[in-house]
Amino acid sequence: MNTRITSAAPTPTLGWNWKTFLAVLGPGIVVMLADTDVGSVVTAAQSGAQWGYKLLLLQFILMPILYIVQELTVRLGIFTGKGHGELIRDTFGQGWAWVSVTGLGIASVGALLTEFSGVAGVGSLFGVPRAVAVGLAATFLLVVVWTGSYRRVERVAIALGLFELAFFWVAWAAHPNMQEMLRGLIHAPITNTDYMYLVAANIGAVIMPWMIFYQQSAVADKKLHAEHYRDARWDTAIGAVVTQLIMAAVLVATAATIGLKNPNASLNTVGHIAHAFVPFLGERMGVVVFSIGILGAGMVAAIVVSLAAAWGFGEVTGYKHSLEYHPKEAPWFYVVYTLAVVAGALAVVAIPNLVSLTVAVEVMNSCLLPMVLGFLVALAVKALPLEHRLRGWYFWVVVAISTLSAGLGVYGGLTSIPGW
Repeated sequence: MNTRITSAAPTPTLGWNWKTFLAVLGPGIVVMLADTDVGSVVTAAQSGAQWGYKLLLLQFILMPILYIVQELTVRLGIFTGKGHGELIRDTFGQGWAWVSVTGLGIASVGALLTEFSGVAGVGSLFGVPRAVAVGLAATFLLVVVWTGSYRRVERVAIALGLFELAFFWVAWAAHPNMQEMLRGLIHAPITNTDYMYLVAANIGAVIMPWMIFYQQSAVADKKLHAEHYRDARWDTAIGAVVTQLIMAAVLVATAATIGLKNPNASLNTVGHIAHAFVPFLGERMGVVVFSIGILGAGMVAAIVVSLAAAWGFGEVTGYKHSLEYHPKEAPWFYVVYTLAVVAGALAVVAIPNLVSLTVAVEVMNSCLLPMVLGFLVALAVKALPLEHRLRGWYFWVVVAISTLSAGLGVYGGLTSIPGW
């Protein structure tokens, strides 16, 4: 990956060039579509079923928080030309880089288990054996990355992620009661440990270590420069709104149906959720449309998570790490990507009960937030050119949001431990 450091501020441009915007569009949209992964969908579904609309407001509150966090990765990628792991290594040393990438590895393992579990769950709904469904998905992921450039992989990921828009139809078909929705927006039983557990899970479902690694590395791999900064920020903002609207759609759909009629239903797997929807959405359309959304969510997230791991370990160890290299030129990059995909697929095939870990994985992500956000803010203060560093009132806003998000996530996660 080429490294470049730009110390000058971006040159102001007049008007808006849609061709430039479309060329820049990608890293933000892809990472946000991946953010609404299988684990996030299951978390949103459980939130709606158990608490109705009482966690709906949180989905909208998380929009600006998600944007603020991911915008820092755009800023770091554009104005340093380095991926997240590489920048931590160069700024704080090899030891801290390994600490960060270890967190990435843990989060990536958990995420891949949930993505392939989702694919297996969809397969079972249509009578496809678990090994076949997961095997086909893994093969597709390997072919896409091993045979494509960054831009091609990005286009495929966006196309897969657009299937998630099916969840808007699911929410509409559920016919939610607007008055009940408005009442739910203003009630938050924060003293209830079960409620706070799902608060933590929702925060962990929005801000994940692999998202930060992926977007910063993707911005650098795409070779975006200072003049692309404004468009890259819009790319991230649009993605933040879309992903949280999808989460809200899933929550609304389950609150309006399962939450009213069967709030104690088991919703630990894709199959559980799909079957719980059947009485309200119909055997055919409900299951088919929901399955389309899950497949899109799982596949785009699997691409992003695996690439984030390959980029992250490459940035720390120093091996060539770019989709612009042929596999023969960057063998370790493609080997790490392949190992991540194959290991995740084999684990789900061999140990079916892993699907029960979905919400726990999201809580684990929230417990990693202090480290993840701490590194991100520290880099934005130390590694950027002076004119683009965090400073003044915005610095304190970012610190406050990061501290609140990390603290609330960890608190909610700890409340789930018996006897805490």
